[in-house]
Amino acid sequence: MHIAIVGAGISGLTCARQLQAQGHHVTVYEKSHGVSGRMSTRQTELGGFDHGAQYFTATSERFRKESGDWRKVGWITQWEGKLASLDGGVSKAAGNGTKRFVPVPGMSSLGKHLAHGLDVRLEQQVIGMEQAGKQWLLSVKAETVPVSATAGPFDAVVLALPADQAIPLLQLAPAFAKQAQKARLAPCWTLMLGFQSTLELEYDGAWVNHSRLGWIARDTAKPSHRAGERWVCHATAAWSLKHLEDDPERVKEKLSKAFHEATGSHIQPIHAVVHRWRYSQAVEPLAEDCMWNAKQRLGVCGDWFAVGLEGSGRIENAFLSGLALAKAIAA
Repeated sequence: MHIAIVGAGISGLTCARQLQAQGHHVTVYEKSHGVSGRMSTRQTELGGFDHGAQYFTATSERFRKESGDWRKVGWITQWEGKLASLDGGVSKAAGNGTKRFVPVPGMSSLGKHLAHGLDVRLEQQVIGMEQAGKQWLLSVKAETVPVSATAGPFDAVVLALPADQAIPLLQLAPAFAKQAQKARLAPCWTLMLGFQSTLELEYDGAWVNHSRLGWIARDTAKPSHRAGERWVCHATAAWSLKHLEDDPERVKEKLSKAFHEATGSHIQPIHAVVHRWRYSQAVEPLAEDCMWNAKQRLGVCGDWFAVGLEGSGRIENAFLSGLALAKAIAA
């Protein structure tokens, strides 16, 4: 079959690789200028910032095996950073005993490896879908072209998107749209700080209590990252939702203040930028592994499916969901 996959995050790329290995012809559409979705690394003159997903864990046997393979070929390595819990500037050790992995030299590099050998169309946003007999036609928008183009026909379509972005494309599958409504994703404001000198903090990453921030990490503490003093700070979901439409400069000011309060450091950054993740993590994951309608040949996968794990929004969820959908299509 000729299959279109919408979204080049870990779930979409995993599904695409599996389907291509099964002998299908796969075309991946991605609205951004690069692959990896929320496993992003933003490059600056100071170096890269992993401003999306920070690391990943492997709890299921299948994902542990895959992670082991990635590690053998040098795509990922273990991050043994010192982690803490912060409360009013007081730090306590936290998160011990859990193996955490990071792609090298940045989080986005894993997606680049997975995309190798795939037909990925970057900066092409799918804004509509229609059925043509037993096939699908996609309406694709590119910034360089004033009029949307029609792509296809495709024998099947996979939506590997956050639930909120998948819903508008599921008009011809109302049951799927209704399911996706249950897994709306919470936003996250991210602050990236670069300093001229070290802050001399005793931890590499920390969960922050009673703050606008929920997590901070010294990006440069990760293996194979460029030297320097760069910190990534994630606001809590509740604060991000409340201030979702705030002016970015105002958000930067508030989160910078929260960083200084949490760490007790008053050294001023030489680089400060915020990024808004409008769709960050599922509020309530769907219990299923994925969704597949064999009659319509339409599927949905993503990190907002539980896939038998506790919680959602993890890279493991994304991988297992993409894998499950490829298996469902093969069946």
